[in-house]
Amino acid sequence: MDEAFLYVMAIFYIIAGFMHFVKSRLYISIIPPYIPAPRLVNRMAGVAEVVLGLGLIFESTRSTAAYGIILLLIAVFPANLYMYQKKNKGLPKWLLLLRLPMQLVLIGWAYLYT
Repeated sequence: MDEAFLYVMAIFYIIAGFMHFVKSRLYISIIPPYIPAPRLVNRMAGVAEVVLGLGLIFESTRSTAAYGIILLLIAVFPANLYMYQKKNKGLPKWLLLLRLPMQLVLIGWAYLYT
């Protein structure tokens, strides 16, 4: 069962990473304006998610990938906060608010594989 959750997490990050390229305008729109080069930041985040997701699959890179995911989740928190403050179209405000503490759950989930 533990292995199933690991692969679910890996697939989650791989798909999320690819979505940075498929829906790049959406992701760029939630990058706070004080962060320079939003297109580049979006691409870097997408590549990082794919690489870290793949890293979870292999036992030799799993721990490093999990720590990388933790750091990535901390790094993208300002975008989630900005999205909440900006009142993004289409998503209810309560869902955006719920997303903020959900980062802690995702960090805890990644920590299980460090």
